[in-house]
Amino acid sequence: MGSRQIVEKSLTLLRSLPRISLNNIRDNPGSKKTQKRGRGQHGGDKHGSGNKGSGQRQNFMRLGYETGNNPFYLRVPQEHYYRGHHHRRQYPPLSLLTLQRIIDTNRVDVTVPIDIASIVKTGFYSFFPDQKHFGINLIDEGVDIFEAKINIEVQWASEQVIAAIERNGGVITTAYYDPHSLFLLRNPKKFFETGQAIPRRMIPPPDAIEYYTSAENRGYLADPDQISEARLKLAQKYGYKLPVIENDPKYNMLCERKDPRQIFYGLEPGWVVNLKDECILKPKDEELKRFYSL
Repeated sequence: MGSRQIVEKSLTLLRSLPRISLNNIRDNPGSKKTQKRGRGQHGGDKHGSGNKGSGQRQNFMRLGYETGNNPFYLRVPQEHYYRGHHHRRQYPPLSLLTLQRIIDTNRVDVTVPIDIASIVKTGFYSFFPDQKHFGINLIDEGVDIFEAKINIEVQWASEQVIAAIERNGGVITTAYYDPHSLFLLRNPKKFFETGQAIPRRMIPPPDAIEYYTSAENRGYLADPDQISEARLKLAQKYGYKLPVIENDPKYNMLCERKDPRQIFYGLEPGWVVNLKDECILKPKDEELKRFYSL
């Protein structure tokens, strides 16, 4: 090809091609090579995703977790603030304000004793026994406006809460439930549908016996005479007149208590609730009666 032909071809290309500008400048093909980081190169083989466990999955570590072998509460062994924290019993709170709202909206029947099963049924309270939750902690939020007369059973209560309930002529009891009993109280219908006999409630563990046998805490294992004395002392301490429940028309309801081995009001251990036929099956064998009565 002669030089004249080369020049004509070049001019033809210049006429057909667009003008050179910043938006159409490109590198020559193959002039740049993208360096890809291979496994085990440049000082690491995890690609920035940590080593083992949750770190390699690129998610957040659990609350309170510290990397290494010694977390804070083990590096400072002199105080022992958090020793055994994952084994401690938890009591999710329920305020007197919420309880009053439940009563005002007729979500619970105050003419019968109230326990954790009836409160869970309202939908205002929930707990999870598999997460070390052991029942209701009735707190004093709304103590000044609480005015209901009730017979309530909770698992933990302060002195101010006890005074607020007894000032209105009500009765409060603190009672312990083992985790298996709490699962039944959380969803009684699900348990009754299985057709199993109602089990016995277990007694409190050694570290909880002192609380549930104390008259000041209104424990369900306390002496009734000591509870009467504690009621009078608390009324004198907070300066209110203690109502005489013996003269109350609801005296029978206010005095109703569960047996220490009983889980549900009106249902004894060993009974089988048949929801399909709407009947209750009771054991007749003497050995079974003796077993469930112990």
